Formats: sequence, C-alpha cells, structure tokens
Amino acid sequence: MVVFSKVRLVEGACNCLADSRFKYNYRNKCDGRDLLGAIYDNSVPCVFFDPQYRGVLDKLAYGNEGVSRGMQRSMLPQMKEDIIKEFIAEISRILIPSGHLFLWVDKFHLCEGVSSWLPANLKIVDMVVWNKQKMGMGYRTRRQCEYLLVVQKRPLRAKGVWAVHDIPDVWEEKVSGDHPHSKPVLLQARLIEAVTNQGDVVVDPAAGSYSILTACQKTGRTFLGGDLVYGAD
Repeated sequence: MVVFSKVRLVEGACNCLADSRFKYNYRNKCDGRDLLGAIYDNSVPCVFFDPQYRGVLDKLAYGNEGVSRGMQRSMLPQMKEDIIKEFIAEISRILIPSGHLFLWVDKFHLCEGVSSWLPANLKIVDMVVWNKQKMGMGYRTRRQCEYLLVVQKRPLRAKGVWAVHDIPDVWEEKVSGDHPHSKPVLLQARLIEAVTNQGDVVVDPAAGSYSILTACQKTGRTFLGGDLVYGAD
C-alpha cells in the first residue's frame, strides 16, 4: 500500500478572479475581505493568512509599545475575532475541496484554541513550529517561535494532495526586513510546493511583508494578495 505520493491529483482554476480591479503577482492595496470576495467559489488550492493579532501586546502589556518593533506592531490595524472569522469564512468558500489554509497564530491563541473560528468544513490537520533563531518579547519567557496551523477543507486527504514529505514540524529560519511581521520565505515556499502545482494560484489576503509573493516567485506559482497598509498605491 502506498502511503506517500509525490504526485498531486487536484488542481485549482488557472484564473480565479471575477473582478478586474485586482491583479495577479501584484501588491494590491485593499481590504483583504474585498479581495477574497472577488474570487470564485472552490477555485484556489492554497491560502496563507496572517491576521494582525493584538494578543501578544495585550496579554504581555508591560509598556514597551513605545520602542522600535513594539511601536511598529501597535501601529498596525488590529483584527478582532469577528473580522478574523469573516476572513476565514471567505477562505473556506474559495478553497477547492481538500485545499489548504495555512494560518499563523501566536502562542496565546494556540493555548486558548482557534476552533471556534473555523467553519464545519475546515479542520486543523497539522502544525509547524517556526524557530526564528532570535529572542523576542516576553515578560516571563522570551518569544522565539511562531506557529503555523495546517488547516484542510474537507474531504480530508493527504495522498494525491500533499506532495512534499520532508518538511520538519520544527523549522529554523532567520528572516530579515523592516516589517514587524516578516515570515519565513523558504518554509512557505516548501509548503506551497507541497499543496499546489506549477502555475496554481496562491492567495494571501493580509500580505504584510509580501513573503508569499517572494515564495511564489521562487516556486513558479501565481500570487494573488494584498494588504490594507503595505499594498502598492
């Protein structure tokens, strides 16, 4: 019996956009919910979502928002839970059957749980711990990791859907850049290769540093994403 398969048997639409206001492989400046609303149902195999959580700043709350990165974080528009749920509901709509959402969470949401954010047709199937290899904020312990939940739309399948089988669940990668939420390009590129085919569309509705755009360029995928603050004018 074959357990692992390096062949993907599912494909998304080559053109998933129903609205010409948005462009592929471009830094669209927009509310991500508008971008998601312009995508056809059941057309995208892969979405990355990195909400701007307030959790770490609120829960630590030890008065460092006026310095450097803490100030940068506090100035970004925050997403309340009802907004995050709106995003995820739209992501669920646009994902193809057995498609994947990669959802970044901080350690507080990881402990408290995010299942209430997910509609019935989405299920958490795995998680990757990103070791950033540098110390971050922390009143008790210092933050060095972030967490990427692997969420799949039903039907839940791995064979014929997930094509890369050497990705460790603890990934070490340093990032550079001025964006306060820079993410690991190489990790995201490997995940994109695992769940998409060449030319497939990968969506990032809250793109921030546009690391997914870079990952798509590295892997020959089509990027579709935007950001309310960091999009191109």
